[in-house]
Amino acid sequence: MTLSLFDQFMSPTYLGIPLIAIALVLPWIFFPSPSGRWVNSRLTTLQSWFINRFTQQLFLPLNPGGHKWALILTSLMTFLLTLNILGLLPYTFTPTTQLSLNMGLAVPFWLATVIIGMRNQPTVALGHLLPEGTPTPLIPVLIIIETISLFIRPLALGVRLTANLTAGHLLIQLIATAAFVLLSVMPTVAAMTYIILFLLTLLEVAVAMIQAYVFVLLLSLYLQENV
Repeated sequence: MTLSLFDQFMSPTYLGIPLIAIALVLPWIFFPSPSGRWVNSRLTTLQSWFINRFTQQLFLPLNPGGHKWALILTSLMTFLLTLNILGLLPYTFTPTTQLSLNMGLAVPFWLATVIIGMRNQPTVALGHLLPEGTPTPLIPVLIIIETISLFIRPLALGVRLTANLTAGHLLIQLIATAAFVLLSVMPTVAAMTYIILFLLTLLEVAVAMIQAYVFVLLLSLYLQENV
């Protein structure tokens, strides 16, 4: 019986326990906790440096009103980054390949930015639906287009993260299968295929980090429009 390549993206269960729940909780165990010592360990210092640099870079263009989201967005970035990278290990499951999980993250955060904009500056928030200087006959059409683009934002966030990770995992599996089949037939071609597989794996590590950053960056841009 030939299994589908997409079976690897199904949420597995073991003894009735959904492993996606374990995959969501497990990454936090790997992060070192700050201690009360005068001098921290190298790993804790590196982690603090990364979080500080990321937070500074992310909130540089934001107004002071958006700095309250620093803890939420930094935690989200760390969470997505860990899930994406750990999902590249053998015998692991990547929860961020599930569109339901990504939409469950994208929709509440996007909706929170919209609600903040409607509460703090409703005139400016509604003004985004109609650019200044629009000709009168185009006003209804532009309002409809801008409204649709506003509601497409969370869908674009979730689909972008899901599609990039799913495509990378599928490509790795296809090349790995080809290299395994060619190993007994054409060892030289198989060796070249393994080199390509190694380079693709490095590329997927970069994609995992970039997609986590892009997800949080777009949320910060949506927040900037409403604070």
